[in-house]
Amino acid sequence: MGHSGLAKKIKGRTAVTCVMGLGYVGLPEAVSFAQAGFRVIGVEIDAERVNQVNAGWSYISDVDPDTLAPLVRTGKLSATGDFNAVRAADCVCICVPTPLRKTREPDLSFVLSAVDEVRSTLRPGQLIIVESTTYPGSTEEAVLPILESTGLKVGRDFYLAFSPERINPGDNRYPPGSIPRVVGGITPRCRDIATALFRQVVERVVPVSSARAAEMVKLLENTFRSVNIGLVNELALMCGNFDLDVWEIVDAAGTKPFGFMPFYPGPGLGGHCIPIDPVYLSWRARANGFEPRFIDLATAVNAAMPGHVISLIGEALNRHRKSLNGSKVLIMGVAYKADVSDTRESPAVEIIRRLRASGATVTYHDPLVAELREDDPPLKSLPLTAKLVKNQDVVVIVTNHRSIDYGWLVRNATLVVDTRNATREIRRGRDKIVKL
Repeated sequence: MGHSGLAKKIKGRTAVTCVMGLGYVGLPEAVSFAQAGFRVIGVEIDAERVNQVNAGWSYISDVDPDTLAPLVRTGKLSATGDFNAVRAADCVCICVPTPLRKTREPDLSFVLSAVDEVRSTLRPGQLIIVESTTYPGSTEEAVLPILESTGLKVGRDFYLAFSPERINPGDNRYPPGSIPRVVGGITPRCRDIATALFRQVVERVVPVSSARAAEMVKLLENTFRSVNIGLVNELALMCGNFDLDVWEIVDAAGTKPFGFMPFYPGPGLGGHCIPIDPVYLSWRARANGFEPRFIDLATAVNAAMPGHVISLIGEALNRHRKSLNGSKVLIMGVAYKADVSDTRESPAVEIIRRLRASGATVTYHDPLVAELREDDPPLKSLPLTAKLVKNQDVVVIVTNHRSIDYGWLVRNATLVVDTRNATREIRRGRDKIVKL
């Protein structure tokens, strides 16, 4: 099937779409395509997730089971662990993780493994779109050779493009269809056919000159956030030195209607993008002989924030004539940000590890995270009761879930360290609160 044949199937929404990886990016995307009328096959190595999807149950907070279940029931969406399902797809979207190695180098093993599975079933007329974050040039240099090893030629026999995911977990203001998609192809024909696919499910598609350009767009978006968060984290340290409230300063500056965008400090960076994407960019820059000093400085400032939180906790306890060693510490929230269950790269993990290493007895409560498996040994969320809170030497707010009554928390706590300004509206008991 040639370019025109695939374009016709996409326009008629009869093209079978395969989404590889049904995580925080892949499952919402699979649902979007199914809602648009496409038949969607989700490929996922986690058998439990496969079973949950096929039962119409969502494990992703941004996907409502009431939305997912009818799509599964009518056959528009199904999940499997069998990679041979890729053969039946006209369009394949790769949405697998791209973490960092322990050496802080990019780890494309999940992407390349997925691409190798695609290669084994690649046929003429298929469109392959990489959505996982990668360094500039990786689609062309790492993915393309694997696919062309079949003897098929990109732009003639199959189509390859990069379109960075832009999901923002827990953000109901911007559903997936409202977020523009950037698309870059290996060839102009690849770009055009990928653009045609995304135009079926999003309001706006932004074509760029190449896959390499699209890869750089994604890294710029999150490096921008990392650098600005690094700036305001450093400002928080400075304001502490000046005995100023950094939250007041940022909010007041944010009233300026031009030339300023408010970013807020925190206990460290978390999630699947901001702590990782700038490292991908700086790694690639060094490989090209460029020293990314600005990015590295922001990364260093942000990486130091969990340590600063430990210092705040220690100083707060000292004022109560207590040491960190032997103290009981309750961590409020271990997800990487408010109102999600995702703990990837969460600063809470590092804070808990450091507290334990200092001799503290650590427990946590998170209404969305029942167990913290990233820590060793694993911890389970404890029910939030007055007895639990009153029994702590200090309560540390690491993630500001909206479901928590922070006024109640402060009333029952002896001491509160607030790293998110969650207690900003509380008037009674402010003498108990130490803010970042």
